[in-house]
Amino acid sequence: MTPPMSLPLPPSPITPTIPLDASGVQHGHLHLPHSRDDSAYGAIMIPITVIVNGDGPTVLLTGGNHGDEYHGPLALTKLVNAIDLDEVTGRIIVVPYMNYPAFVAAARNSPIDGANLNRVFPGSPTGTVTQKIADFMTRELLPLADAVLDIHDGGKTLEFLPMAASHVLDDKDAEARNWKAALAFGAPYATKLVELDMLGMWDAVVEDSGTPFLSTEIAGGGTTRPSSVRVTVDGVRNVLQHWGALAGQPAPSSSAPLDIADHGAYLISEDDGLLDWLVELGDAVAAGQPVARIYNTVKLGAPPIEVAATIDGVLAMRHFPGVVKMGDAIAMQARLVG
Repeated sequence: MTPPMSLPLPPSPITPTIPLDASGVQHGHLHLPHSRDDSAYGAIMIPITVIVNGDGPTVLLTGGNHGDEYHGPLALTKLVNAIDLDEVTGRIIVVPYMNYPAFVAAARNSPIDGANLNRVFPGSPTGTVTQKIADFMTRELLPLADAVLDIHDGGKTLEFLPMAASHVLDDKDAEARNWKAALAFGAPYATKLVELDMLGMWDAVVEDSGTPFLSTEIAGGGTTRPSSVRVTVDGVRNVLQHWGALAGQPAPSSSAPLDIADHGAYLISEDDGLLDWLVELGDAVAAGQPVARIYNTVKLGAPPIEVAATIDGVLAMRHFPGVVKMGDAIAMQARLVG
């Protein structure tokens, strides 16, 4: 039997309102047609800035992959407001609020289609709004990039130690290259990370393309703080300098290396209930040590369920709301390296 023919994908419905290669600083939008009840010929307008000065690498900077994470959007907005064109060598493409509908709604997922942008890559030009955004990023912007930084934090439901995050990869040369970028970012911590779920992630699409990639996890709780914003703003400049798109050299790194190299680093709740933390974020933990208790909120007098560390290391991430549901990741542990 002859296999069915694979038809080429149609063009993306998204159109930039600015040129992506013109010299200077261009502020505009990615125009995504979106017909809806209140606007038959409506559109979603995703902000984008392109900064071009001479020949050099193209670096793609993204934030707002999840709409309740604010360190990326704030740091990248501050960058485009303050950047000196004469400092730039090459091209910097900045999309601070990649999942703009989710950002406007202050939600992790898009209110339009309920989709998590960071689980639908590479997307589809004929799919939902979120799939169309993913497709444009994958087919139109990623091929232009010599390196990609995607800034994350814990959003409303998680809180992290401020870390630059590279991934454990089968390609050890690429892993080493991305690790150097993580150290150059200069956050208090740098980690080699194994994700709980990589399917459909921007990270995986970029790394599979062979493009240098760096992510972050910086604080969280659905807010920003002066200290973590400084880490993010400084880190963006450091990694742009590391990749050769910005004049100067990154500040000497003092990042503490962390190893989060297996799924055993995550503590998953087996119960619903009220969280009682026994340790602080960043505290040292030892395998078998109780780190939290979960109290039953339906039956008073029921003994709490203890949650124990599974490795010797530090508490690198914690569930942020005070209540937890069965299946939630309560914490992520990390081993200090060296």
